[in-house]
Amino acid sequence: MAAADLVALEKVCRAQPTDARAWHTLGLAFRAEQRMTEAIAALSKSVELAPKDLVTAMDYGQTRHACGLPAADFLCALSKKWPDHLGATRLAAAALESEGYRQQAEVMLEAALTRHPGWLEGHKMITTQRYTAGAVHGFDDSYLVACRTQPRNMALRLAWFYTLVMLRDWPAAARVLDEGEALMGSAQSITLGRLYIACETFDEARAENLLQQTEWIIDAGVDLCRTRYYLRCGRIAQAEATATRLSLGPSSRLAWPYLGIIWRLRGDSRVQWLDGSPPYIRHCELGMSAAALRELAVILRQLHTAQAPYFEQSVRGGTQTNGQLFFRQEPIIQATKKQLIGAIGDYVRSLPPFDDGHPIKGVDGERILFQGSWSVRLQSQGFHVSHTHPMGRISSAFYVSLPDTTQFGRPPAGWIQLGTPPPELGLGLGPYAEVEPRAGRLVLFPSTMWHSTAPFDDGERLAIAFDVC
Repeated sequence: MAAADLVALEKVCRAQPTDARAWHTLGLAFRAEQRMTEAIAALSKSVELAPKDLVTAMDYGQTRHACGLPAADFLCALSKKWPDHLGATRLAAAALESEGYRQQAEVMLEAALTRHPGWLEGHKMITTQRYTAGAVHGFDDSYLVACRTQPRNMALRLAWFYTLVMLRDWPAAARVLDEGEALMGSAQSITLGRLYIACETFDEARAENLLQQTEWIIDAGVDLCRTRYYLRCGRIAQAEATATRLSLGPSSRLAWPYLGIIWRLRGDSRVQWLDGSPPYIRHCELGMSAAALRELAVILRQLHTAQAPYFEQSVRGGTQTNGQLFFRQEPIIQATKKQLIGAIGDYVRSLPPFDDGHPIKGVDGERILFQGSWSVRLQSQGFHVSHTHPMGRISSAFYVSLPDTTQFGRPPAGWIQLGTPPPELGLGLGPYAEVEPRAGRLVLFPSTMWHSTAPFDDGERLAIAFDVC
């Protein structure tokens, strides 16, 4: 939203201080600009003026929860007033979990899923909660129960399938498809699921057969699957044609990392346009004192309550926090955010002017907004698999606390590696750069750039990461 529009909304609220809808609109506008303290104040005023407005109350409770403020009691009371609103149930369960009441959150979700067995978001949430709490078996039981209740619900079965795919549990994922086919017969979605398994497990005979069966299907997920498979086979021309098609649609951010790989393999100068020459990798020391870093580390450790990483994350041997870290109101987090914004602005201003087709195009160095922000805590032998961040434009690593040199191991143990594609593709491309982590050091790079972390011997590697949108 333009600054002038926000000013106009504030004028309306001052001119009509009892207009609950105006305060609600102002609160949402502040939230969209990630001005969370002002958002809470405006939404609180709206709730005060219209205490029976459940939508306003939900937005207020959601914003408090996003900021790390107590919200569970408020949202639970709201969900009782609005028992069939699954969004209110989801928010209440999320707040309960984040405030340390995981069991109560699970009971709430179980009750809602009993009434609404096809509620996909609820299944994802309870399955994630169970898995990150350390459940190795039975974490996906809600899907099992619901599929017995609604055996022909294909969307439900596919959601279960993709949960298992993210864990790379190929036998279990295949069983879910087999059961679905036995109940509903062959379907395109089941065929595409089998294609994904065949390509990712590199079952060449089956993959080739399924690729022929599905060659007429134009779909972003399928094109991504094809691109990865063609790269593994060394069929670079087919990989490029498929990734190029993907880059022309709404899911273009999925394509750029693979086009970068292809152009590197071919010696194509377009990789310099995409990744920079030299690559758009910068690191700097943020200038935080040792005392400030220690204070920040204490807060971050308190937020690492999970026992296992989330399904879709790159973390191995560690945990990642949930929610927008930079929305939290602890003074040390807000002070760190302010310093990071200054460094990001310097980085953006150091980049060349991009044409409209470049994936970094559009970042405003004077108005930094975050797509996501979180902390990662790796422990002995922990690492990140090679990955990219398709929802962001600029990504990062900011190091808060590290093992001492005797614990880390021989370099590049624990270092961030930038530009190395996933090893399962078997391409033999090395990194553009390897950057040594140091407490207080910030590393910035394009979100389309592959990055990973080498395992280290022992100790704790505590960092903050974020994506700029």
